Amino acid sequence: MARLWIALTLVVVVSVVGTQSAEAEVHHRIGGGVHYWTALDDIDVDDVDESGLAYVISYQLRPASLIKFGIDLEMLPEDFGGAPDPVYAPQAYVILGGGIYAGLGIGGYYTDGEFAEDLFYNLRAGLDFALLPLLYLDINLNYRFEEWDDIKTVDEDVSSDTLTIGAALRLEL
Repeated sequence: MARLWIALTLVVVVSVVGTQSAEAEVHHRIGGGVHYWTALDDIDVDDVDESGLAYVISYQLRPASLIKFGIDLEMLPEDFGGAPDPVYAPQAYVILGGGIYAGLGIGGYYTDGEFAEDLFYNLRAGLDFALLPLLYLDINLNYRFEEWDDIKTVDEDVSSDTLTIGAALRLEL
């Protein structure tokens, strides 16, 4: 839990420091989207979904043309990782590139009033392009290294990395 907040704080500090020298070039994007996720391992446990849809609220700060910092809130359905309630996953990203990009991220899970002890790490690659002058479409593929042990209520050990394909629409302010 503490590591997640340290990582999010670091992203915000780097964002603020990075924008001080080029304030005229700073762009903010806010939007939302959807991810289709699937577990890479076969999970033979009842009440644990192996795939599904998640909704995402997203904010990006672009202090320079080839670097972005992002904060996402992913909303996963109940039965993700065996959780009896919906699961929320706050995440922070550093993204390098323009139309074609790659990124690294860190996040955690929150469900049933508690944060999971283990963080997850994410590799992201995608395409980000303008549909209209201020409206951007981001299509991405993510590989998430994670442990589900802290979010489940079943007695068996449940763990699998996940692969997601996502899309988000963001409005540039």
